Amino acid sequence: MSADLTDPTTAASATPDLALGGTPAATPAVPAAPYRVLARKYRPQTFADLIGQEAMVRTLKNAFSSGRIAQAYILTGVRGVGKTTTARILARALNYEPMDGPPGGGAPTLDMPVLGRHCRDIIESRHVDVQEMDAASNTGISDIREIIEAARYKPVLARYKVFIIDEVHMLSTAAFNGLLKTLEEPPEHVKFIFATTEIRKVPVTVLSRTQRFDLRRVDAGTLARHLRGICEAEGVGIDAEALSLVARAAEGSVRDALSLLDQAIAHSGAQSAGGQAAGHSVHGEQVRSLLGLADRGRVIDLFEALMKGDIGQALTELREQYDSGADPAVLITDLAEFTHLVTKLKILPETADDPALVEAERTRGRGFAQTLSIRVLARAWQMLTKGLGEVQQAAKPMQAAEMVLVRLAYASDLPTPDEALRRLRDGAGDEPAGRPAPAPSGGGSSGGSGGGGSAMAAMAPRSFSAPAPGAAPASAPSHLSLAARGTPRPASAPQPATQEKPTVSVGNLTELVALAVTKRDLKLKFALENHVRPVAFEDGKLELALAPGGSSSLLQELQTKLSDWTGKRWLVALSREEGEATLAEQTRSARESLLTDVRADPLVAAVLERFPGASIVDVRTQVVDEGPPPGALDEYEMMAARDEPGLDDDLEF
Repeated sequence: MSADLTDPTTAASATPDLALGGTPAATPAVPAAPYRVLARKYRPQTFADLIGQEAMVRTLKNAFSSGRIAQAYILTGVRGVGKTTTARILARALNYEPMDGPPGGGAPTLDMPVLGRHCRDIIESRHVDVQEMDAASNTGISDIREIIEAARYKPVLARYKVFIIDEVHMLSTAAFNGLLKTLEEPPEHVKFIFATTEIRKVPVTVLSRTQRFDLRRVDAGTLARHLRGICEAEGVGIDAEALSLVARAAEGSVRDALSLLDQAIAHSGAQSAGGQAAGHSVHGEQVRSLLGLADRGRVIDLFEALMKGDIGQALTELREQYDSGADPAVLITDLAEFTHLVTKLKILPETADDPALVEAERTRGRGFAQTLSIRVLARAWQMLTKGLGEVQQAAKPMQAAEMVLVRLAYASDLPTPDEALRRLRDGAGDEPAGRPAPAPSGGGSSGGSGGGGSAMAAMAPRSFSAPAPGAAPASAPSHLSLAARGTPRPASAPQPATQEKPTVSVGNLTELVALAVTKRDLKLKFALENHVRPVAFEDGKLELALAPGGSSSLLQELQTKLSDWTGKRWLVALSREEGEATLAEQTRSARESLLTDVRADPLVAAVLERFPGASIVDVRTQVVDEGPPPGALDEYEMMAARDEPGLDDDLEF
């Protein structure tokens, strides 16, 4: 039987006695413990260790204290928020037994200050009564049959037999159906805990049999504080900007944050022999280099240049950040994110207290919020979000990003639509004739919270220079009209006097239809031709009856449009009389009469008799100034007799 060198009671007997002349044996090298990543090393062990899930913890605590323990739970949320960890902690709480108490003692509780009798085995996923199954690898009905069969037997050691099924949405339809009966009425000693990231893929029949808990994304501030505590425990120095960058990049996932922090620590400096950090610090610049992000301060500088309309400075800043390794799409995303932050600071000033913000974002963001208007910020947001898609799909993203910035800087000089209309309505262009049009430098414009024409005019001079004397007005960076830009009108141009609309006379329904065609109202034209039976028609008064299918709202519509089109007041009334035929009925009647007359013509009758099965499709009439030349009818008859194709040039069969 070999001695265990790790046991202090056997280590002495296994060591040679040097006093008796023994040769000192080489001490076996103890293998260093494998490095555990931070996501596993700092995995929560109790509900007190969970962060950002206070609502779920409070609900479970009240349920356990009152004895209202459900037979099945389902945990849902994005990746890395702690679904599987919560399931294991919940299995511990269900089977918690104090180490110093008798076996089977105690009761389910969320207060677990020390490890209990079964805690270590449950944490390490090797307890006989707590079975954890990955539904992504075990999707079939046969796997569920094993669970159903095992649920029949009572637990061996613990209080409850707990089945944890991770990624439960991956189960097949047959597996879900096979689980329903046991899930609805399980034995008293069985509990189910499900975890999934795709709650919509879980059948409602399963959801209705479980208690659902939605694990929230952890906000960046809480995540940054959690990461700082871990760095202190690891002996790693880290600045606030690096914490903020890691917390934001994680997007609410604690596991992603710890993985990024682990990578940032390895990227920032050398490690000690034991794999622990050797007292070095992690800086924001190193994290930006690792993640391919742009400097937050330089992003704010770029935003300021755009709001001033300084296109040259904006493009230069973009190129420098691109040469430093920043991705164009990430730069546009950062600009949109900062625009969103400034908008929130303008609406909710207390947003500045968010610990996830760096000092530059907090101080300079407040300044922008006091200067820029909501309209300008909303316009910038729309242009950036639309431009982001263009950059991501462009063959050359850098060129697309430059064009997005050009549009944004150019738009900063333009007034918003309501301001342009207000200038036109209030006569903003009525200025002294000797005063030049305002240059786009924005020096005399208002850049306050209500301004939208020059977004940052009060902050710094614009990069555009004033037009030189005699320069063409088209050089001004704006596509608005001269009136909207405040260009003075000629003094000799008088204001046009208000003129009355000329009156139009309409004497019958045909003229009314022609008027509707002139106004391009095809819907009304169709209704007049098919649904109106005129009873009495005179200029200014119309009495009509409606044909089948006509709408009663036609009268009011017709009266309004007639008054508007003719410039006089009209009265349109509905008559009880039948009225004349509609224009469409008159047209059909005239056509049938014409076809009858044509069929009665001897020449046409001879042609129809000559060609059995032929029929008259349409009849076209034309005005002939002179009669047919002598012998024309004889020639026509000869063509018909010879069956020549020239016959079809005049009649259609």
